[in-house]
Amino acid sequence: MIRIENINKSFDGVEVLSGINHEFSPGKTNLVIGRSGSGKTVLLKILVGLMQPSEGKVWYEKIDFSTLDKKEVRALRMEVGMLFQGSALFDSLTVEQNIRFPLDMFTNWTTKEKLDRVNYCLERVNLTGVNKKYPSETSGGMQKRVGIARAIVLNPKYLFCDEPNSGLDPKTALLIDELIQDITYENQITTIVNTHDMNSVMEIGDNVMLLSGGKVAWTGTKEDVIASDNAVLQDFIFASPFLKRLRVAALEQQQNPQQQK
Repeated sequence: MIRIENINKSFDGVEVLSGINHEFSPGKTNLVIGRSGSGKTVLLKILVGLMQPSEGKVWYEKIDFSTLDKKEVRALRMEVGMLFQGSALFDSLTVEQNIRFPLDMFTNWTTKEKLDRVNYCLERVNLTGVNKKYPSETSGGMQKRVGIARAIVLNPKYLFCDEPNSGLDPKTALLIDELIQDITYENQITTIVNTHDMNSVMEIGDNVMLLSGGKVAWTGTKEDVIASDNAVLQDFIFASPFLKRLRVAALEQQQNPQQQK
């Protein structure tokens, strides 16, 4: 579980986040959604300690992140996995070396132990046998899966994903969503996903928080989305005529459950 209390962040007097309070549940895919400039990326950086809030606290279970010294931060980061928007793979390293990188940084495992763990993670993301390929020799979807394998190689308790479906075709994006959700459920990870992809929201949105203008505008689940009368949520989600029609149909079905299509 990760809990944030009254998070505020300003840059040169301009407020980017204001009074953010939220709890991210373990074993769930917790989605943070919002338009560009809503504060999603700044919040994610604060959560992982890449940026300090102007005010407020981030709690990892009962640990106040802001009170940790360098040694304690390093220990906590061994429990954190990160999938970056562009995968952020090292072009000069093979797939195997990319995934092994956190193990080289944070463990004293033997070469065999590291290789066994790399191979397990590759198998878990359905990429068995691509160890010696370089990122340039793989597709965008494969690079995302390599990124996921690297993110879980330390068996993290917390997984952060920044726009995991960016640049992917719909079918591959669905596979990435399903993979993130499966890994979350299997390992009871506290997973936090930044996204503006409504397909992701409706597929894996166990818990959803909408940011607007640096503030929490709505929270709920994927089941709550369609029926919500929150104006900010409706404006964000039902921008397309197709989704508006979908919402109307869902509301009509709720009001007339016996109605047959």
